[in-house]
Amino acid sequence: MMPTVSSNERKRIHPHKFTLWIAMGSIVMMFAGLTSAYIVRRSQENWLGFSIPVIFWYSTFVILLSSLTIHLSLKSFREREMLRYRIFITITALLGVLFCALQLLGFSYLNDHGVQLFGEGSNPSASFLGVITGLHVVHVLGGVIALLVIALRSYSIRKKTYSPVSLEMVCAYWHFVDILWLYLFIFLKWV
Repeated sequence: MMPTVSSNERKRIHPHKFTLWIAMGSIVMMFAGLTSAYIVRRSQENWLGFSIPVIFWYSTFVILLSSLTIHLSLKSFREREMLRYRIFITITALLGVLFCALQLLGFSYLNDHGVQLFGEGSNPSASFLGVITGLHVVHVLGGVIALLVIALRSYSIRKKTYSPVSLEMVCAYWHFVDILWLYLFIFLKWV
């Protein structure tokens, strides 16, 4: 006789997913605090106004595209189309690396045009930009590392597991950093 699984057991969230959601909630609170501090500090004197580099528009397009490719990779994994899954997860990892590179180019552009983010000669507005976007890039790098691990595991011939939990977690986190960047980009561009 087969054991029956109650509907409550099936609806439970995986413990790792629950931990991820708690972590993402904490990250949201951190960025809410930073952007609130930005608004308060902006109203004080010696605030330097500058425009966001155009390259940040390109990085926004790249991270939006990567959100689409990770969605397609998860869909392919669930449909057991492993070749498509490998292609899309690899593209997503490469787009994540490209996003980080574009961010670095954006910071370099700012520095070349007299907006020093940190140290002597910096301005609070530039330092806020450096801290806020720098923390986001650190979170994206964590996601890129996870993407690279998942992508490399997809090419492994030793172990074949078809549990979607780790991919679903990376996918949720990647969509999260995507939405977080959109919020930060809109905030920094128009606030």
